[in-house]
Amino acid sequence: MGLLAGAEGSYAQHPTSATATRYWVTLGDKHGVRFDPRQYFSPAAQVRRQRQQLPAFEVSDLPVRPDYLAGITAVADTVTLVSRWFNAVACRATPSQAAALKYLPGVVDVMAWPQAAGGIAACLANSSRGDEPTNPPLKAISANDYLLARRQTAHLDGPALRAAGLEGNGVRIAVFDVGFRGLLEHPAFQELVSGKRIIATHDFLKNRDDVYQSGSHGTEVMGCLAGRLPAATGGAPGPALGLAPAAEYLLARTEQLGRERYAEEEAWLAAVEWADRLGADIINSSLAYTEQRYFPEQMNGRRSLVSRAANMAARKGILVVSAAGNDGDNDWVRIGTPADADSVLAVGGLDPETGLHVDFSSYGPTADRRPKPNLAAFGIVLTTTARGYERLEGTSFSAPLVAGFVACMWQQKRDATAMELFKELEKSGELFPYFDYAHGYGRPRYQHTGLSNRSSSSAATGPTFDFMPHDSLVAVVIRADAALRPAELLPMMVEQSGVAVQVVPVVPADPKAPAGAPVPSVGRELPVPVGNAPSAPLPEPNYPSYLYWNLADRRGVLHRYETRAVTQRLVVQVPRRLLQNGNVLSVHFKGYTGTYSE
Repeated sequence: MGLLAGAEGSYAQHPTSATATRYWVTLGDKHGVRFDPRQYFSPAAQVRRQRQQLPAFEVSDLPVRPDYLAGITAVADTVTLVSRWFNAVACRATPSQAAALKYLPGVVDVMAWPQAAGGIAACLANSSRGDEPTNPPLKAISANDYLLARRQTAHLDGPALRAAGLEGNGVRIAVFDVGFRGLLEHPAFQELVSGKRIIATHDFLKNRDDVYQSGSHGTEVMGCLAGRLPAATGGAPGPALGLAPAAEYLLARTEQLGRERYAEEEAWLAAVEWADRLGADIINSSLAYTEQRYFPEQMNGRRSLVSRAANMAARKGILVVSAAGNDGDNDWVRIGTPADADSVLAVGGLDPETGLHVDFSSYGPTADRRPKPNLAAFGIVLTTTARGYERLEGTSFSAPLVAGFVACMWQQKRDATAMELFKELEKSGELFPYFDYAHGYGRPRYQHTGLSNRSSSSAATGPTFDFMPHDSLVAVVIRADAALRPAELLPMMVEQSGVAVQVVPVVPADPKAPAGAPVPSVGRELPVPVGNAPSAPLPEPNYPSYLYWNLADRRGVLHRYETRAVTQRLVVQVPRRLLQNGNVLSVHFKGYTGTYSE
């Protein structure tokens, strides 16, 4: 397929005395190359393009001219990547070799990769430990972790999606990560493996198909897509940890632990071209390249190789879902790349305890002031590890939760293009059209997509607050009927994937009960046989009523934003001097968004 990445490429290496560094060689044309899209693209890739009414191929799909590649191979020390999409070659070369490359036929530009500083990579949340045993005994799952596992999918309308038969069937998801050690043996993926829904794998750093010998961060990410909790009595599948247990998967190793290297961006590009060829619909990328390689002002969606590759993928009908990053509580603060790319769905993290932005989740906007992140999901989850099941944190896990939601939406609306679905997903955000740089448009909701047959019970039918201008202030006052919080019933039963768990309240023992009848203790979760009466949906966490507000200039750039728990009807007072020069005050409360300007 013309793609090679990493130090162990199969191109010739030439002994040199000077130190070889990385260069990016851009070529000028593809005249005379032969290409048959029916031979190059898999049937799934061809169907994806037809379904989205895209051409069978573009110029960017054509291979690099063999004569140009042969010339570069003869001069450079090592060729590490050949990119069809960018008509370019990455190589290692000495300064004298790089100078000679500039005079080769077809070469338009030779650019040196900047040298990355040393340090620990900031690209992975909770990077997998190198000393993890391959088949350790599974740790017991606590009641709190079990509840978290259910809420991380219920928070994204998991019960409603499953009731509609949406589990990602027929959708192909590529996962780019550091490695998937222990996945094949883990009981959480027994159904995935036995169903042969891991379609292909490749390690783009070592140029081999085995992705199961390196780190296990990819296994943790996969848990939030296709993992399951232990099976219930009787062999029924355990509750799903993610929303796409029925999807097909392509697993690519593009990352390594330790330093951030440009080899990883080259591997990411090689992997995305590979995923395109094999018919991926969605790419989940739980990484964020930041200060080891870039400055904050370069996070504009055009500077990094991976952001440009992600935007190219969108042109070819692939929706890229990326973690926003875990730098919200350090000096970097803002999102990384490729989350900064315009056509990438960047996902921030929410705290399950509050439903609000979790401190470590990176903030928007991009360097050129575009709104990011796009959506958000739990950033603290229960997922699969080489040790069994553990609670982990990071936007690395927010992204696959949303990627699973995307797969369900695409399963139901299969003829939608990638960018049509992208816009539909933004509109499905719980806060839409309100936006801020911490939450984006909030968590996606199935009821808000227009694909659900039922309306959201929480959606407001009219205004929930009023703007009241005074001499020097504009007050936001909650309407009396919206200030009331309805009583909530906590159901006895919750259901997921056909398996119910009974949360038993404190009740006195019945003296007439048959001898030996168990009286469960408080909080003990018991499996309920499949086929029992339908159980109620999992209740929403008991979050306070939040009011979100921001202040934006006429270009839509936010200057201030805040979230407040509503404890009284007068919530916010904004000085009117801040509303000069076209500035706009936006407020969201209980499903209603209003704006005020002067």
